[in-house]
Amino acid sequence: MLINKIYLTGFMTCGKSTIGPILANTLGWDYYDLDEVITEQENKSVVQIFEDSGEDYFRKIETEVLERLSKETNVVISLGGGTMTTEENVKILKLTGKIVFLDTSSENIYQRLKYKLNRPLFKDLVLENAPKSKFIARIDQMLTERKVQYSQSDFCFNTDCQSIGVTVDKIANKMKKIK
Repeated sequence: MLINKIYLTGFMTCGKSTIGPILANTLGWDYYDLDEVITEQENKSVVQIFEDSGEDYFRKIETEVLERLSKETNVVISLGGGTMTTEENVKILKLTGKIVFLDTSSENIYQRLKYKLNRPLFKDLVLENAPKSKFIARIDQMLTERKVQYSQSDFCFNTDCQSIGVTVDKIANKMKKIK
């Protein structure tokens, strides 16, 4: 199978939106951030969509946008942290491209999340200035719940202890080898 689509998945703050455009540029491909496309389409932030319409509505829109983007070629698409929690989305991903899981430790996720108000599933903890243990407990719970989905990825790269450039090079080299 000729690989012309790479989907980056992983927990929020794992590096999808940072690595994605650099990887696309390295490959000479186009880049899309699924959450950004949804935000533009809905004219609302992800947080606003969650607050106004709920997670179910967001997931419905997410699937529609993913279906549309899956028809593109020579693209890198950064998925939302929960995109793979929907069975229909996983089916689209598996049928149309290669899924790359960017694995990150709970500690690094916490360090990147602890002050961010633009993450709907953690906004309450940020606003209440919750202790680290409470963040880590929620992160670990969500990682456990999503482990099955992330395990369906074609490749896994850990983003904890290496630079963005090294991660991009490793992914690009792996994709070039399997073409």
